[in-house]
Amino acid sequence: MADAVEWIRGMYRAFAEGDMGTVLAALDPEIEWQQAEHGTFWPGAGFIGPDAVVQGVFMRIPETFGDTFRIDIERMHGSGDTVIMEGRYVGTVTATGKDLSAQVVHVWDLRDDKVVKFQQYTDSWQFAEVTGIAPVTASISA
Repeated sequence: MADAVEWIRGMYRAFAEGDMGTVLAALDPEIEWQQAEHGTFWPGAGFIGPDAVVQGVFMRIPETFGDTFRIDIERMHGSGDTVIMEGRYVGTVTATGKDLSAQVVHVWDLRDDKVVKFQQYTDSWQFAEVTGIAPVTASISA
């Protein structure tokens, strides 16, 4: 991949424009998608495959935030086939009317022009506070 950072930047643009076809086409069929532990959309384990990501994450965003959710990118870093995005999640929770402004880091691992692994780190406490959804407290096995 010529420029992994610009390729991932394009994914964020597609997501922001609602172009889920482009986003899903970039995901490997066996993608390992990890949400922040104990976060609002974390079920106690990762999601495997694009369909699981759609059901467990992408469909829940508009259910939770309506059309107010966005990702503000502050910095992106690349090292080979790994890209790190530092930014902020911003939106208003439909059910509570509370505003979210949470730090976020995404780590993207690429192979053969596909995303094979994704890891999210964010403020799961703030998500629980603004959504009113208690975090999953499942134990994590090493």
